[in-house]
This record gives sequence, structure tokens and C-alpha cells, in this order.
Amino acid sequence: MRARTLAVVVVAVVVAFASPAYAQNPVGVWKMNPAKSKYSPGPAPKSSTVTTTAVAGGGFRSVNETVPATGAATKTDVTFKLDGKDNKITGNVNADTQAYTRVDDRHYTITAKKAGKVTLTTKIELAADGKSRTSTQTGTDAQGKAVNNFIFYDKQ
Repeated sequence: MRARTLAVVVVAVVVAFASPAYAQNPVGVWKMNPAKSKYSPGPAPKSSTVTTTAVAGGGFRSVNETVPATGAATKTDVTFKLDGKDNKITGNVNADTQAYTRVDDRHYTITAKKAGKVTLTTKIELAADGKSRTSTQTGTDAQGKAVNNFIFYDKQ
């Protein structure tokens, strides 16, 4: 009887810990929620959608499509691992590389660089329920202006 009880407890613990880890996966389509986001300097974009997919070898591909408040739509594309190494990014005026570093199961950072110099640091937090994420960006943009953005995304 004790062995059976122990087995049930072990299975319950494994399921309890495995389910949140699955929900905290960065893979998915994430759409910016303008009402919950703050951009400095503004104005906020009309829309921004980040699509992150898993790729072979344990990495990810992230495509960000943004419609700014004024001007033409942009699209950035980067393939990365959460290993802290620089990865080439296309379509980003503020950076030519980004390094992704896992902090824990729900947090990672992105360090953007232009010509080897850090321009933006983004701290990502995935919600415990897996339904949203936030991005806190600090640094400078391509025009040298200070950036302090808080971007809230809903998972689609």
C-alpha cells in the first residue's frame, strides 16, 4: 500500500511541475496589447506580432511584424538559442545581432547590438499560465534617444 501511495504522489508531483513548464514555453504567436503597453519615446506602434517557432537543434526562430504609428511596416527575423551568443538579426534598425540568455523557466533577456555596441536590453517574462508575456526594453534607439518601453503581449 505504501508503494502505491508513493507512486501516486510521485506522479502528481511530476505532473504539477511538468504542466507549468509546458505553459511557459516561448513558442507561439504573441500580439501586442496596446492598452497595457507603454512606449517611451512614443508613439506606440499600431500593432506588433511576434511569432516564435521551435527549430532543429533546440533553437527558436522569432519573426516580429510591426506596423508603426507612422511609416512603413517592419519585419525582423532572428534564429537563436537561449545560450547568450550573438545571432544575426535582419530588419532591425537598432541592431545587427541579438543574444538570448535564459534566466529561468519564465524569464530570458535579449541583448541587442549594433556594430558590436549594446543598444537595447529586453527582459522577457512569460506569465505562469502561458497566456501572456511582457517585454521591458531599455537602452537607446538608432537615433540615440533613450528607450524605456513596457510591452504587453497576449498569446494568440
